[in-house]
Amino acid sequence: MSKKFALTPEERASFEKNGFIGPFDAYTPEEMKETWKRTRLRLLDRSAAAYQDLDAISAGTNIANYDRHLDDEFLASHICRPQICDRVESILGPDVLCWRTEFFPKYPGDEGTDWHQADTFANASGKPQILWPENEDFGGTITVWTAFTDANIANGCLQFIPGTQNSMNYDETKRMAYDPDANHSSVVKDGVRRGFFGYDYRQLQIDENFKPDESAAVPMQMKAGQFIIFWSTLMHASYPHSGESQDMRMGFASRYVPSFVKIYPDSAHIEEYGGRIRLEKYGAVQVIGDKTPEYNRLVTHTTRGKKFEAV
Repeated sequence: MSKKFALTPEERASFEKNGFIGPFDAYTPEEMKETWKRTRLRLLDRSAAAYQDLDAISAGTNIANYDRHLDDEFLASHICRPQICDRVESILGPDVLCWRTEFFPKYPGDEGTDWHQADTFANASGKPQILWPENEDFGGTITVWTAFTDANIANGCLQFIPGTQNSMNYDETKRMAYDPDANHSSVVKDGVRRGFFGYDYRQLQIDENFKPDESAAVPMQMKAGQFIIFWSTLMHASYPHSGESQDMRMGFASRYVPSFVKIYPDSAHIEEYGGRIRLEKYGAVQVIGDKTPEYNRLVTHTTRGKKFEAV
């Protein structure tokens, strides 16, 4: 049975060529702005969050905001939204897990995010967080990046280099060195202030002389409530927040893989971005289908999607 929001053959072909598709509407701008106003206040309460590790929280880095869909009703429903999942199923097939979510805020004056690709997500932790079968050269994840506020060039929207998803320019086994003083630095790369949350992605380059072809880059400007779908192996970045507006830009990334992909293999914790979180309350969410190998730990709904619980 075809799904209401499934990709058309033309959209699927475009995605295969370019590595991204969208933006699409998940909510009206008015719905999203009102929902985000309530949600951001609710998220200040971390008492039910899956990760209570004080060092991660006190570090104030991105690792502290991982997986709030596990304790927030709106985010739990968002990752399962048909507008998103029908399209993701068109790409990944009938059994799909959401294995991580995270927020990406950009405040006035913040630097842009540097050009990068992600395959196993071992780049910061030094240990693969997702593993495709050994016969795959690389896999990555499908990222659904939803604009919780308007995203434009002035406040730091995403940039993509189309067609770069099928060739990795970085070796994630090298592992980047974390430098908290480099976060929100004034490093200028080809005329743009760019960093990566305290890391320098150039440390992973396979070819030390490699430079992304920024002349081919396209901006992903979105209204609040819209989302874009892309492979994590696609070369992507973001503009700096110019400070022309004092409003923050907020993006919410939900990450999806086929259920046979191994998630956090042999890992009891994640250590990256200056923080460390334990995974005993972690579980992936089956958003499409009902078949998942036993090696992947799942969470399940306890009250019709209002809360998740490890099983």
